[in-house]
Amino acid sequence: MAKIGVDVGGTFTDLILENGPGNVFVHKVPSTPQDQSIGVLTGVDDICKMAGISTEDVELIVHGTTVATNITIEHTGAEVGMLTTRGFRDILHIARHKRPYNFSLQFDVPWQSKPLVKRRNRIAITERILPPVGTIDTALNEDEVRDAAEQLKQRGVEAVIVCFLFAFLNDSHEQRAKAIVKEVMPEAFVSCSSDVVDVIREYERFSTTAMNAYVGPSTAHYLHNLETKLRGRGIKAELRLMQSNGGISTVENCAERPVTILMSGPAGGVIGGRWCGGLSGEKNIITVDIGGTSADISTIPDGHIKTMNPRDTYVGQHPVLVPMIDLSTIGAGGGSIAYLDSAGAFYVGPRSAGADPGPVCYAKGGTEPTVTDAQVVLGRLDADQFLGGDLTIDPDLAHRAIEEKIARPLGMSNEEAALGIIKIINSNMALAIRANSVARGFDPRELSLMPFGGAGPLHGVALAEIISAREVLVPPAPGINAAIGLLVTDMQYEYTRSVLAVLNTADQSDLDNINKHVEELTQLCRDSLTADGVPADKQRFQKIAECRYQGQGFELRADMPDEPLTMANKQLVMDAFHNQHRQDYSYAFEDGVVEVMTLRVIGSAPIEPLQWPALAKANGQAVEEALLYSRATTFDGGATQDTPRYDRAKLLAGHEFAGPAIVVQHNSTTVIPPGYRARVSEYGNIHITAT
Repeated sequence: MAKIGVDVGGTFTDLILENGPGNVFVHKVPSTPQDQSIGVLTGVDDICKMAGISTEDVELIVHGTTVATNITIEHTGAEVGMLTTRGFRDILHIARHKRPYNFSLQFDVPWQSKPLVKRRNRIAITERILPPVGTIDTALNEDEVRDAAEQLKQRGVEAVIVCFLFAFLNDSHEQRAKAIVKEVMPEAFVSCSSDVVDVIREYERFSTTAMNAYVGPSTAHYLHNLETKLRGRGIKAELRLMQSNGGISTVENCAERPVTILMSGPAGGVIGGRWCGGLSGEKNIITVDIGGTSADISTIPDGHIKTMNPRDTYVGQHPVLVPMIDLSTIGAGGGSIAYLDSAGAFYVGPRSAGADPGPVCYAKGGTEPTVTDAQVVLGRLDADQFLGGDLTIDPDLAHRAIEEKIARPLGMSNEEAALGIIKIINSNMALAIRANSVARGFDPRELSLMPFGGAGPLHGVALAEIISAREVLVPPAPGINAAIGLLVTDMQYEYTRSVLAVLNTADQSDLDNINKHVEELTQLCRDSLTADGVPADKQRFQKIAECRYQGQGFELRADMPDEPLTMANKQLVMDAFHNQHRQDYSYAFEDGVVEVMTLRVIGSAPIEPLQWPALAKANGQAVEEALLYSRATTFDGGATQDTPRYDRAKLLAGHEFAGPAIVVQHNSTTVIPPGYRARVSEYGNIHITAT
């Protein structure tokens, strides 16, 4: 069975193909931002030719995409209309009344300056449902719903959301309003809050539903268009999508709920990082995925990928209550632009040259120097080896841009300016790494730093040095590591429902109510997996209670037992919550009142994992067999040394060599500075430690 993982980044599209155990091919092609499907199809054709197979032989394609993410960043989403409970039209505007900058009078509030739903398109409807059990106080005025839909249709609105107060307790009004809107606007993308995120907290629920509609039409069009193009080329492979939670799902599910794939690409990198660490038996890892536009950072303690706390799940500064892998993203990559502001201050990023025009050295019309241009000036990227020679770069253009924009205005040499660019970008990334590790109770001295992405291994040792990481671990194919993650993750669905209960005082009838909802959520997962052809014996279910101490603002996840809750085992949930609170905050209130706020069931099905081929053993064969040539290279200390280049494809298990050295491969370049030593492991990981 041939399987392909394809991850679209801001600059490059990365691919991996496995055709039987250990028969693995990797490839990298330029991304096509105007239509990502073009780059995907080109890459699929190319990698199938590399593997010597027909595209018709591919049975599975797993895709990580930035389509939904780019829409939120570029503010190019759909025109969205909203139907909501009368009197609550401005919830999306009011939000939580938090000031992003407490002492500034001129800060921007994105949910007001760039709203997901414009105020004129938010229409109030007469209806009312009351807590605590969802009693209908005021019936839905269906005539108002129909009139509102007609208004939105006349305005050319592409997507409509229905968000009523307390719909998580009773969704009958939302579902009826949705049916009416679809009658009036059959072509519109229509979402109910109870379909997208059926949980408590009206602002976050409304915002998540709005984001789903904002990215929905374009994302659904892209996914269906890609699927159609694949079929048009005779590729009958099943197409699956990476979700923000690290699981894969179907085109239909992701097209209906595109909010679940907002962090699709970065999620694959974290999963691929854990898998690559496992090749060397390493479980404690900080992953740093540095591409052309951004750097994504995550900490993996003891092999466990963390899920972000709901209070932190923001995309474009809008709260999005969907499960996401815990990672931090900053605007730092190979395409990050270096510039001087009007006062002469020196900045790098977050603006990026992206894929088009790209860094100046690409000779595609770029004029602003980037981090990649700085690496070229320092001699760390060779023109004849860039992307294995597939992409021609012009070092003279890089030198000229840095001289004109940075070096001459600051009165320094080109090399000093380039070193300044690298130092600034590394400092920015190191701050983000500390925020994701040290600030959360993890000591980098006990962790391996794993740099990947096309630019990651160029910065890995410098970042490890700044944060005092134990070692640097460079995966076998760092430039396509996120694509690797796509082939080592499980099919996964998650369903949630808010069910409020105080566990300390809950009696069996309260627990029976929890059990009833858990079983209903489990059945939803079971139905989804069965619809994907997953047999019952392959289906796995994880049951979670999101709990808090009474009066707290947000919840933490606590595992529930497999069997139904009883008076005898409810303490297990409370203990799990106390332990999670202690891990996150270093303390717990063992005698505190524990409230269940939301139930979550995760249904998954394992897939056959990727099998990476082992390297041949060196058995005394000298590393010089992999030597390509030597060239002058400038390192962070400012010293320029004649530095050997090694062909990674010729490195064998057990090879060791000292820096300075540069390891060249098609999808990335690894820098080993003076004072460091590299060792190649059985499956091709490069371990770099200080001498």
